[in-house]
Amino acid sequence: MALTKFEKWLWVCSLIAVVSTFFIFGSTDYLTLIASLIGVTALIFLAKGHAVGQILIIIFSVFYGIISIKVKYYGEAITYLGMTAPMAVVALISWLRHPFKDTKEVEIHNMTKKQTALMLFFTVIATVAFYFILKKLGNASLAFSTLSITTSFLASYMTAMRSPYYALGYAANDLVLIVLWITASINDISSVAMVACFLTFFFNDLYGFINWKKMEKKQKSS
Repeated sequence: MALTKFEKWLWVCSLIAVVSTFFIFGSTDYLTLIASLIGVTALIFLAKGHAVGQILIIIFSVFYGIISIKVKYYGEAITYLGMTAPMAVVALISWLRHPFKDTKEVEIHNMTKKQTALMLFFTVIATVAFYFILKKLGNASLAFSTLSITTSFLASYMTAMRSPYYALGYAANDLVLIVLWITASINDISSVAMVACFLTFFFNDLYGFINWKKMEKKQKSS
């Protein structure tokens, strides 16, 4: 998988932003740094439609779940350990089973109306159910944590379905997580490292959507 000049620039700049923020704000949780670097790298592979990205997302989800528990963001821990990671496994299998011709690039799929309706139905169920679960657990920032579950579920579902719109789902989730970690940074300045992490994720996910639309056009014309 060869990266374009822009992709190399985006990846390197993202890594620099994550590392510099980590040290500037005096963070000592190196698990946060490792998770962020893995996550940024995963998004480059996802943007290219490469299954390796799903493997890295699984690893990132485990690390991020542990980090979230430390600040009582139980919703994030449950979401990434109980939903994002398992869905990444499903997506990995789906992507490996549906390569585009003889390449390692995933074959893009346009979701049917039935698949979209099922996605929305299960999203509502997941959102309502987890709202009450998180409320019972005393989750910090309940409203945004619930919204994070909604956007994560949508993104994970569309990733498994090989839809270009998975990236917009994750971009929306990134914005929610930026707010969550800004809130956490009020009490712990080192949490700014996670703000930088998801800010870089946001720009990478936007690029992922743009590149997948280009891939879709290319695949249709082949």
